[in-house]
Amino acid sequence: MRALMMGNEAIARGAYEANCKIISSYPGTPSTEIVETISAYEGIYAEWAPNEKVALEVAAGACIAGVRSLTTMKHVGVNVAADPLFNMTYEGVNAGLVIVSADDPGIHSSQNEQDNRIYASHAKIPLLEPTNSQECKDLMIEAYDISERFNTPVLFRTTTRVSHSKSIVHFQEDFQVEDKFRTYKKNKLDRLLLPAISRKRHLEIEDNLLSIQEYSNSSGLNVIEFNSPDIGIVTSGISYQYVKEVFGDTVSYLKLGMSYPFPDQKAEEFASLVRKIYVVEEGEPFIETSLKAMGISCTGKEIIPICGELNPEIIRKAIIGEEYACYDAVNVPPRPPRLCAGCAYIGLYHAVKQQKDIIAAGDIGCYTLGGTEPIKALDTVLCMGASISMATGMQRTQDFKPMGKKVFSFIGDSTFFHSGMTGLLNAVYNQTPIVVCILDNRSTSMTGNQENPGTGKTLQGNISEEIRIEDIVLALGIKKDNLKVIDPTNLQDMHQCVETAKQSTEPFVIISRHPCELLKSKTETKNKFFIDTEACVNCKKCTMLGCSAIKIVDQKIVIDQLECRGCSICQQVCPYDCIKEA
Repeated sequence: MRALMMGNEAIARGAYEANCKIISSYPGTPSTEIVETISAYEGIYAEWAPNEKVALEVAAGACIAGVRSLTTMKHVGVNVAADPLFNMTYEGVNAGLVIVSADDPGIHSSQNEQDNRIYASHAKIPLLEPTNSQECKDLMIEAYDISERFNTPVLFRTTTRVSHSKSIVHFQEDFQVEDKFRTYKKNKLDRLLLPAISRKRHLEIEDNLLSIQEYSNSSGLNVIEFNSPDIGIVTSGISYQYVKEVFGDTVSYLKLGMSYPFPDQKAEEFASLVRKIYVVEEGEPFIETSLKAMGISCTGKEIIPICGELNPEIIRKAIIGEEYACYDAVNVPPRPPRLCAGCAYIGLYHAVKQQKDIIAAGDIGCYTLGGTEPIKALDTVLCMGASISMATGMQRTQDFKPMGKKVFSFIGDSTFFHSGMTGLLNAVYNQTPIVVCILDNRSTSMTGNQENPGTGKTLQGNISEEIRIEDIVLALGIKKDNLKVIDPTNLQDMHQCVETAKQSTEPFVIISRHPCELLKSKTETKNKFFIDTEACVNCKKCTMLGCSAIKIVDQKIVIDQLECRGCSICQQVCPYDCIKEA
């Protein structure tokens, strides 16, 4: 059978065919669809974990107990999981363990553009890189065999284009998984990472890497495609597809499906076959550095950009020096992301913006858009869970450099569960009088409304304990009088709440609770609103809310009736009573 599959769907299929049984992950674009897809297969346990560190530790426990496991995350999620990742090399595996890192060249939906291939060499684990959906499936199966053969986790690296592009995948429709599990051995000392054991394991790891490198040289994962002695291109991942589109069979290729440990013998063989070598890779000079360390002359980042995504046009211009466009160049107007119409974050941000003496530390999620035009309510965004900790540092600077400002932090419900709780504990323990706004919209919205510990449902749809954020906040030491739960669409109450919080001399928490508009059906939408254009004085206060339903058409402010969700925030803002209920 064959089907058109996204790379992520093919990864899920490959894990299923490889008899992977336990998957634990935290949603993050461009990796999310892997877990959503595999959760639908029979005989699979899949879960959303609170964060990537927990997810990898769950998968690690499963593999040690003898069941093949998987964890998936976006590239910055590997930073969160780095502690168990590095130690699992020393721990080793029992059944296979694969870690998918979905990198994001071009920064389509991330806060940075890191190249996680470097994690493989740093953590001393094999690295596989598929170039299309078929390889996503096939290499996934290979990854589990490598993991068990060499007693190591395997890093499976994709990028946005591999994860989300679709291509044909061949597979057996009536495939039957043969359940094979490994015996768990109790009291196996090499699972205890004490210094004496880890020192011994480090020596074993280095020897093991030599064995894996020998496999890398002989494996069909790394292939020489000889076409011409004039030019040779060394490449991996989606870059292979780009160079094939540009050069076809007019040049030779060393295609790396397993780029770490680096196949040195195969690279030397390739170098002996061609006169000139180019290295085409997105991100860091990972392959290029390995070649140059061997003394192999090659051209790479001198002409290939280190920033952003590659494409055939960039490669053609860099190597051939000629421009080629298969389409007419069009200056497309920028379309910056905006909060959805009726988003409850708008009410909270409006209330905060009215206070001119507030510093606002933001976090990762939909609410990050509160820092963009026209809302401009946030001052900083760093990484998952950092808003509360950064707010603590900002507030403490005023002990030495008074600015006369109160520091607020903004964090979503899923992000609070992910990595915000320890920051709040720190603020309470050290008695730092910040205001923490937890924006609870009842889902992990930015990545597609996945469940989280506060929604009362698991990934696979089972009813679970609904973890109440207010209970956690109180347990962490916030006083009851310093906790407010409020619906942010009520602007009068929201303004009063912000004013009260600002005056507090102790840590204060506002839980802004309103379901994400994308969770609601059209039948749940309240009566919509329209602008009386005859009465409107064009003050534009409603446009500053950042609601995407409010637009300027022919120099008049209107509310798009298809987008309006009936939240009434705009009506509450209008000083001239020009916004009416339809």
